[in-house]
Amino acid sequence: MTDRETTLEYFDIIVVGGGMVGSALACATAEAGFNVCVLEMREPQQNWPKDEVDLRVSALTRASQCVLENLGVWEQMQALRISPYTDMEVWDAGGSGRIHFSAAELGEVNLGHIVENRVTQLTLWQRLESLQGVTLRCPARVTQLLLDDKPGVILDDGTHLQARLIVAADGRDSQIREMAGIGTKGWDYDQHAIVATITPQQHHGYTARQRFMKTGPLAFLPIDDGRCSIVWSTSPQEAEALMAMDDKAFSHALTLASDHMLGEIDAVGPRGVFPLRLGHAEIYIRPGLALIGDAAHAIHPLAGQGVNLGFLDAATLAETVIDAKSIGRPIGAFATLRRYERTRKGANMGMLAAMDAFKRTFSNEIPPLQMIRNLGLTLADRSGPLKHLMVRRAMGLSGELPDLARHRPVGN
Repeated sequence: MTDRETTLEYFDIIVVGGGMVGSALACATAEAGFNVCVLEMREPQQNWPKDEVDLRVSALTRASQCVLENLGVWEQMQALRISPYTDMEVWDAGGSGRIHFSAAELGEVNLGHIVENRVTQLTLWQRLESLQGVTLRCPARVTQLLLDDKPGVILDDGTHLQARLIVAADGRDSQIREMAGIGTKGWDYDQHAIVATITPQQHHGYTARQRFMKTGPLAFLPIDDGRCSIVWSTSPQEAEALMAMDDKAFSHALTLASDHMLGEIDAVGPRGVFPLRLGHAEIYIRPGLALIGDAAHAIHPLAGQGVNLGFLDAATLAETVIDAKSIGRPIGAFATLRRYERTRKGANMGMLAAMDAFKRTFSNEIPPLQMIRNLGLTLADRSGPLKHLMVRRAMGLSGELPDLARHRPVGN
């Protein structure tokens, strides 16, 4: 008997990557009775100072909220910290165009929530720890992917794991996608995003704000205690200069870039910076394999849609394999997984294209285009029903959604 045979383990589903999207899929499928193994390089952060805000936050839509509520983690997330926002303002630094969205106009209590990524990941991880049928292997690194009649992975400690379905949820630079020989299409944006938590002179009024400048958008995302998380997308050269500034100089530069939208910036926390790119996997599936989240697509952060698309991937794939199980169809079969790919690839491609067009339209100073985009913002703001339709769609309150992303009546 070989060493590989002595360490062979079997599962229904192996999820490579225990971040937010991978953990959500693992929770959904484990709750449906699948035997799931999650492979992750590092456990999520367990504790942090109460007044500290994670550098990485996400603007979660109502659809994502429904996913997290239906997985039983939203209440714990609320206990840690979520920050609802009721309004959104977007305007062009190169003109007078401006649009304002309000939850009150829709009869909603809010438009969404700003949530630290570590809050979402920790609560999902804790949920996984409480579920039967879940094996968490951490740290675990895949050294070989096997996609034959018995899909599996080999770990760095020699362990051989087999499953009916392997899911790549290991991020934008997915190792599993590369091992599967799946290419991507995309390009670098020649922009870097600076993230930080700042304290403005004025309270944000629970409004998310975004100002478009020629070098990229600047977003102020409200935190429940009056601070804001910023995402400042700009050229690599300017980003380098901004990161080299001391806090006082950076705060002054941010005040000017924000057009004093909330007065002076009184304080700024630690800063982080990361490059921006668009990327899309050429295919989402092979027999025995599916890509979800950033492993399938990488998007510009200007609309905060990255993790929301990932949660819809996870919810759709979960629904696909659950339905396949109910009728006795192999969950890793190409015909089964095509339903997931057909549903999500087109939707994701549409969002990537829209955000790319939005970024390019607002990141230039061509006079005719400036005039058109400012007129477009103004007309959209006055459009009434059309504006409501736009925001409801963005919130995940309309359109075709998987069951997990829909509100379920109490008791269901």
